[in-house]
Amino acid sequence: MTRLARIRAEATATYRTFLRRRTAVFFTFFFPVLLIVIFAGLVNTASGAGGLFTEPTGYYVPAYLAVVVLFTPLSRIGSTVARYRDGNRFEKLSTTPLTRAEWLAAHTLVNVALIAAACLVLLVALTLTGASFTLSPWLAVLVPAASVVFCGIGAVIGSFADGQDGAIAASNGIALPLLFLSETFIQPELFPAWFRPVVDLSPLAYFSRASARRRTPAVTS
Repeated sequence: MTRLARIRAEATATYRTFLRRRTAVFFTFFFPVLLIVIFAGLVNTASGAGGLFTEPTGYYVPAYLAVVVLFTPLSRIGSTVARYRDGNRFEKLSTTPLTRAEWLAAHTLVNVALIAAACLVLLVALTLTGASFTLSPWLAVLVPAASVVFCGIGAVIGSFADGQDGAIAASNGIALPLLFLSETFIQPELFPAWFRPVVDLSPLAYFSRASARRRTPAVTS
């Protein structure tokens, strides 16, 4: 069996396992849509009031995409690696032709495909709400690239975390602050000047900036 065949076989098995887990399917595909409903309501309610969540719905498209691109690979890969460590599955894996690199490549490919599908569902849901937004033509590259990056970070978390619960806790502990401090839901001008260079250290900030063309709010005198 060739390397490509081994990766394809592992990816197929991983995908089928994902479909059997209803909770995983819900949080991958339907939770982002629920988030849109909640935040779209907040935006409409607070429109013109000033402060957070007062931009048009289309402004937050990068934030909605960031939720999927960030949380899905961190939690899924991190918890899977930790579970394999707890069950000594990597030791068993060493007795098969499939290497750890091929295993990680297969799981990354599945996550990239799932994230791309979830982003598509999210954009369709946004369109149905009547939101006006313009996507970057680079989005087809940005989503897979960001997914691979965060799959790698998730694998590192799973390698060092104390068990599966620890990996999930660490993933959420990293993802939640990163989500709100990366020019997603919070406008960059609301950060203090001294903190803005810190935002530039977040890979999610670059994804947010490049994924959609945001309208600059008009300055009123």
